[in-house]
Amino acid sequence: MSAYSDLRPQEMSKVRIHSEFWKNKITVNHKSTIAACIRNCENTERINNFKRAAGTMEGGFQGYYFDDSDVYKVLEGIAYTLAVEPDPELEKKADQWIDLICSAQQEDGYLVCYFILGTNGETRWTDMERHEDYCLGHMIEAAIAYKHAVGKDRFYRTAVRFADHFCDQVGEGKKNWVPGHQEIELALVKLYHESGDAKYLRQAQWLLEQRGKGHGRGTNIWENWGADYAQDHMPVSEMRDITGHAVRAMYMYAGMCGVVKETGNAQYLRSLDNLWKSVVQRNMYLTGGIGSTRENEGFTEDYDLPNDTAYCESCASIGMIIWNQRMNDLYGEAKYADVVERELYNGAISGVSLDGTKFFYVNPLESDGNHHRVEWYGCSCCPTQISRFIPSIGQYIYSVGSDGIYINQYIASETEVTVGETKVRVLQETRYPWDNVCDIRISTKEGGSFLLNLRIPEWCGRYRVFINGEAYEEPFAENGYMKLLRDWEGETGIRLVFDMPVRFVRAHPFVVQDRGRLAVMRGPVVYCAEQADNETGLDEIAISPDMEAALVKSGLGIDNIVLRDGDRQYTFLPYFAWDNRQPGKMKVWIRQKHG
Repeated sequence: MSAYSDLRPQEMSKVRIHSEFWKNKITVNHKSTIAACIRNCENTERINNFKRAAGTMEGGFQGYYFDDSDVYKVLEGIAYTLAVEPDPELEKKADQWIDLICSAQQEDGYLVCYFILGTNGETRWTDMERHEDYCLGHMIEAAIAYKHAVGKDRFYRTAVRFADHFCDQVGEGKKNWVPGHQEIELALVKLYHESGDAKYLRQAQWLLEQRGKGHGRGTNIWENWGADYAQDHMPVSEMRDITGHAVRAMYMYAGMCGVVKETGNAQYLRSLDNLWKSVVQRNMYLTGGIGSTRENEGFTEDYDLPNDTAYCESCASIGMIIWNQRMNDLYGEAKYADVVERELYNGAISGVSLDGTKFFYVNPLESDGNHHRVEWYGCSCCPTQISRFIPSIGQYIYSVGSDGIYINQYIASETEVTVGETKVRVLQETRYPWDNVCDIRISTKEGGSFLLNLRIPEWCGRYRVFINGEAYEEPFAENGYMKLLRDWEGETGIRLVFDMPVRFVRAHPFVVQDRGRLAVMRGPVVYCAEQADNETGLDEIAISPDMEAALVKSGLGIDNIVLRDGDRQYTFLPYFAWDNRQPGKMKVWIRQKHG
């Protein structure tokens, strides 16, 4: 039973990226970020743990109990990279890792190095905080991705064996279980789609249903942090407000979307609607970052959004993309794709340096000059998360349903989809986000009638449409998408022209930290002032909407904004690009000039 829209994202392997902006990031991720992740996984005992578990190296477990998951995320990133650009050496490295992983699997299918190698008396499947199911979830995702990318299924079969072991251990009539760090729920839905076996979908829903019943037990969560930290304080069908750890929440909401999509669970959907409002309308930063405090890596109270101490974990921003894409495919409403776009150009890619070798775990909106990216972390979930996210960008551009095609993101690319029985080629040409023009070509040999749904960005106050060179005077929009219903035959050219002025943004009046301040945006990009560009101290800068604004190319290969106030000028660069030069202060929210 399918709920609401039947939209599905177009598979990333079927999307060719032409965007200069994203091709550069995908290439840097391929050559630098993945290389850094491989090197650090091998140098920090993560790979050695699998060797020890397989019996080819002596010694006990080293590192964090969830370190297996980093290896799986890197393998997923490698898979997405290989899907669009063959690399024999990279595939060879992946196969070597996979051989180790598969060799470490126990006879009963279990595979978590921390427990295989000894844990000071801890026992499998007794401490819900120990991330056993979290590691399994990332293993499932990586194994499915690798199977699709290169056609090898050994890793997939190993993941299925571990998933079956998990289902044998916990579930209805077996052991009560509440995942301390959610991830397994969305992965099991993926495994259901891949295998066709409904037991995985049932297991995902069963896990969601265990929350709020008092079953949760685990070191450092329920006993010390409280059930709301792990979103276990009430049944998921009753949740209305975001609580606790940001990344855990995002993964759980994405899993709920998957269950709703397949079962039509209306109670889950009502909760998701309310949770979305809680997160986006009352707890999200301008950059799309979420999680305002380091204390619980998550949330405090509505509208509490400090800038200098903002947590805004990179993983949480990517989690927002994962969740909001699923919400978009549930509803076909552009407001969810708008959030994806905000994250794409701000909160997510700020987590990695322009050269792909250094990372932010925390992404504040203000810095005194002492916050910098580093090459690795002891807990390196964010670098490995970024390594799998960037090459997956193709899956967020297009969605396809029985009624037609949705263009969710304006990224120069091409793909071929099937609507009904009609094969359609879609080509986008644009320099977005720097340019305000997007040319789209729809080509089909068979001809056919279907809807082309074009997202109207939430930041855009005015836009123009041209079809085959002629102005289209009466565009019809619904749920944030302009809808073109035509009999498509041959090739049709569509030009979208978005007004993209420099904008001065005010925060919600309840956000006390930003009262009397403005932020600078153009299109979907948030800008910030960095000390390296401004002789005037950042605390002394004051801006107003009547200032003259000009775009200038920077030495970083991006568009900066220069604001002029008489003889003074202030330079702003895209937020995602800060801290790529010499150390210095940074601010997103700038004091407003009066009078």
